[in-house]
Amino acid sequence: MRSVLSVSLSKKLAAELDNLSRETGRNKSDIVKESLAEFLWESRFLRMKKRLKSKAKASGLVTDEDVFKAIS
Repeated sequence: MRSVLSVSLSKKLAAELDNLSRETGRNKSDIVKESLAEFLWESRFLRMKKRLKSKAKASGLVTDEDVFKAIS
C-alpha cells in the first residue's frame, strides 16, 4: 500500500530539486523518496551507534582500528 505525502519546500530548495531532476533525468518524487530513505537509515544508524557506544568502550572497542582487529 502506498501513501501520499504533501511537502512544502522553500523556493530555493524547490529550484534545486527541479534542477537535479532535469540534470539526472529522474523524477522529483524518486529523488525525494531516495533522500528520505537515506536520511531514515542514517538516523537509525546514529541511534544504534549511540546505544552501543558504552558497550563497545567497555569491551575495549574505541577506535576503528580496534574494531578491525576484533573482526579480523
